[in-house]
Amino acid sequence: MNIAQVRQFLKLTESLNFTQAARESGVTQPTLTRSIQRLEEQLGGRLLFRDGKDTRLTALGMAVKAEFETILSSARKIKTIVHQNAHGNLEKLSLGIVSSIAPMRLSRFIRKAMSLIPSSEVILHPVSRTSGIELVLAGTLDGCFVGDLPGTNHKLSVIELFRERLLLACANDHRFAAMAEVPTTELARETYVDRLNCEFRERVLEILAEDSAIPVPRLRSEREDWLQDVVAMGGGVSMVPEHSVIAQGIVLKQVKGIELDRTINFVSVSGSGTSMVLQEFRKILRQETWADE
Repeated sequence: MNIAQVRQFLKLTESLNFTQAARESGVTQPTLTRSIQRLEEQLGGRLLFRDGKDTRLTALGMAVKAEFETILSSARKIKTIVHQNAHGNLEKLSLGIVSSIAPMRLSRFIRKAMSLIPSSEVILHPVSRTSGIELVLAGTLDGCFVGDLPGTNHKLSVIELFRERLLLACANDHRFAAMAEVPTTELARETYVDRLNCEFRERVLEILAEDSAIPVPRLRSEREDWLQDVVAMGGGVSMVPEHSVIAQGIVLKQVKGIELDRTINFVSVSGSGTSMVLQEFRKILRQETWADE
């Protein structure tokens, strides 16, 4: 999936007419049709029903339309910011951060980088893993902090920063806080706070389903701060990357049988043709020691 496919799909949703949408997108109708078909294959479901001359969105199509509009809006905003004239002699460094990565370690590093590169102005944008990589490849973002990459791409420079385990978060007065390790069977009795941005979400549910231990999800959101506050106040438990805790009063525990972790990476376009400020930023990243706190 790429930004061009997103634009073409959204253009099609405006008229639900392939001929008109292709003309407005600057492509041929067969090209637009293939683009939508590839998008459906990548998402694993149909986005449109075509019955003769009648074309309409499926439930999946309506659901992803709103998300695609958000991605495209973010891309436009980022592009506008990037192309604005720098203030004084400051060189802008536009970076994306996947929302499931907490600021604890990265904020300390970015503060350090700003002091070592005084001529830079750092602009941070919340992105998803897919949109972040696409925006880097499109040149809209200078770089992006992401978790495990979906595959290799020779166009990208990848700097591995640190690894973190996926652990169970609970309040410090929760019964799990006294356990050395939490059995999966214990989770079936708990209220679960569901992090929709978690890369391991489906895998965790598969593991728990094997033990008939799927907890009851009572709260779901993409807002990490809200979810963690609920957990800290005893409103449920949640699986959280170990360096991503931002709420006070949370205890992390290993769940028996769930041994998942991820590598936090910084990706940017490879090669020496990138800006001097980005090259310096990457140099500082490679020199950083990401010691456990």
